[in-house]
Amino acid sequence: QVQLVESGGGLVQAGGSHKLSCTSSEHTLSSYGMGWFRQAPGKEREFVAAISWDGYSTYYLASVKGRFTISRDNAKNTVYLQMNSLKPEDTAAYYCAASRNYAALNTQGAYAYWGQGTQVTVSS
Repeated sequence: QVQLVESGGGLVQAGGSHKLSCTSSEHTLSSYGMGWFRQAPGKEREFVAAISWDGYSTYYLASVKGRFTISRDNAKNTVYLQMNSLKPEDTAAYYCAASRNYAALNTQGAYAYWGQGTQVTVSS
């Protein structure tokens, strides 16, 4: 069981930037594809971004492409989500997840391990 911990959630004004982190204190993440998902109140959880185990491939939800950047530092065992030009509709609980299904990193079903989530609220 891979335990993931997200951090960095908070309140930010529209147009601002924020950075989320995801790490595991007990498991090495370097062999996992990693993803970020989000769930807004009353909505289903949706894919936001994913990165391959080696960091060479990234995938994004269309509405965040160009604003969000996923990255990883395997030496620090950490995955990041840099969010710029935030909009009120980005308000959600953000979850990181780990997968060894490298061919389907943009789908929830590919992920076996999930964090508890961190809340991001964007005020208008």
